[in-house]
Amino acid sequence: MNGALLLLVGIACFTLAYFLYSRFIAKAIGVDPSKPTPAHTMGDGVDYVPAHPMVLYGHHFAAIAGAGPIIGPVLAAQFGWAAVALWVVLGCIFIGSMHDMVTLFLSVRHEGKSIGSVIETVMGRSGKMIFLMFCFSALVLVMAVFTGQVADAFVSNPEVATSSLLGIFEAALFGVCVYKFKWNVFLASFVFVPILFLLVWVGVLFPCDLTAIFGVTQEACKNIWVVVLFVYCFVASTLPVWLLLQPRDYLNSYLLYAMLALGLVAVFWVCPHLNINAFSGIKVMNAKGVTQGVFPLLFVTVACGACSGFHALVASGTTSKQLDSESHIRPVGYGCMLLEGVVALLALVAVAWHSQEDLMAGLAGGKPVVMFAQGLASFCAKIGLPEKTSESFMLLAVAAFLMTSVDACTRLARFVWQEIWSTASAGQSNSFAAPDAPAPKPSLLVRLNKNMYVATGVVIAIGVYLLVLNPSMAHNLWTMFASANQMLAALTLLTASLWLLKKHLNFWIALLPMVFMIVTSGTAVFQLFLQSLDKWMKKGFAEGGVTAIGSAALFCLAVTLLVLGAMKLRKIL
Repeated sequence: MNGALLLLVGIACFTLAYFLYSRFIAKAIGVDPSKPTPAHTMGDGVDYVPAHPMVLYGHHFAAIAGAGPIIGPVLAAQFGWAAVALWVVLGCIFIGSMHDMVTLFLSVRHEGKSIGSVIETVMGRSGKMIFLMFCFSALVLVMAVFTGQVADAFVSNPEVATSSLLGIFEAALFGVCVYKFKWNVFLASFVFVPILFLLVWVGVLFPCDLTAIFGVTQEACKNIWVVVLFVYCFVASTLPVWLLLQPRDYLNSYLLYAMLALGLVAVFWVCPHLNINAFSGIKVMNAKGVTQGVFPLLFVTVACGACSGFHALVASGTTSKQLDSESHIRPVGYGCMLLEGVVALLALVAVAWHSQEDLMAGLAGGKPVVMFAQGLASFCAKIGLPEKTSESFMLLAVAAFLMTSVDACTRLARFVWQEIWSTASAGQSNSFAAPDAPAPKPSLLVRLNKNMYVATGVVIAIGVYLLVLNPSMAHNLWTMFASANQMLAALTLLTASLWLLKKHLNFWIALLPMVFMIVTSGTAVFQLFLQSLDKWMKKGFAEGGVTAIGSAALFCLAVTLLVLGAMKLRKIL
């Protein structure tokens, strides 16, 4: 199979889906551009800020992409290129993009609040609390996974660290110019985007190599970067969205577009042949010598490349608060996920030209991002570009993916933590107060946890525990994240199905994908629990105890929410 042809077919399918299926979804759920969005009705200059559609598209795409659509397909390539490509294309069109678009719509129609607030309207406060706890757990896992990967990238490629850190200050300056000095977005882009690419060259000239500067080991260097990144996350989570988060995501999106464009040109020029298996069979022995079943691991491993619950948290956490018009729901909600599908196919092609043996050897090394960068760099070398420079640029672009997800995720986790305490406080007041009595003043504990600085500190503290203080858990974070991520998508689709059914709209567009996702993700989480429990029993708590407890908690939360959903469905019908 020719890699260029695979990409061409995938892009054609995505294009048709955008012009046909996304229009059908928009009509089915009742998108109405004449309705004012929360960015206008609730504008506060901090979180609720109407954004130019170009800026919002860049923010949303950069925030949802992360390294998921790269790492997932690369790891899943062991199951065969055809198996991965089919799931990426069909999953993006009928599940992932629909999931993102419907979630964004529901949040916009609920004052830009999280999807948990939508759950409260269909399953009550208890359903909302369970979902919020699941969301918070998944967000902390995402933040920890991506922060660890950014730290790894900074250690192995110090030039990436320099460029990324300088990019933070550039983004803040961009935000000031656009929102305070009222620069036109196109003018600001014309000035700041070239500077962004110049920073790549500056990073090469002045790499921030902490191992050389402080004379520490790579492990110590990684821990230093983890702390620095968490400090950055704290600042990014508490500053106004227009000052850092939004402009950083927008500017970084140009790095991502450039990487995508360069990769596509190289693939179409070289036309690499896909040498790995098209389908490796029902059972596959992974790089560690463990036999795995294609179901459910193919779907969970691809993760963000086809569908991601994390996207719902971005869509209902930050994007819905910045949407200028409901007419932007289709390009932002549905279109960004399709573009992520293109990235996933590109990642697959970047490693599928290897032999099956070389692929498995590379996966055994545990560096899928490096495999991706080296694959595309080898294609770039064949069109006359320096291979090492191309590889460095690819890694920088991936680091940009990761950084935008990390800061957005921290902010989202802060939102959810505050919402958990607000919901708990409201429930307690309603339980003990007379119907006509004035609302009592929240306790000090509630007020503290609703404070954005305290809430952000809680999120950061948990991240530090997972990455620095619990190394055994850190090694299992990707598996835990991927399983929780897919189950979160299933629970979000459950919410969408119930809401659409309650409104007498076409609920089948969400219900059928929900059933598929709940079966695959539920099976994966349960398998992870059994495997971790076995390690715990045989090798001690340090080897699998935290993962076993965590996966069991996620599974129980999901089952409880499903039971509540089934009870509500019975009442509606």
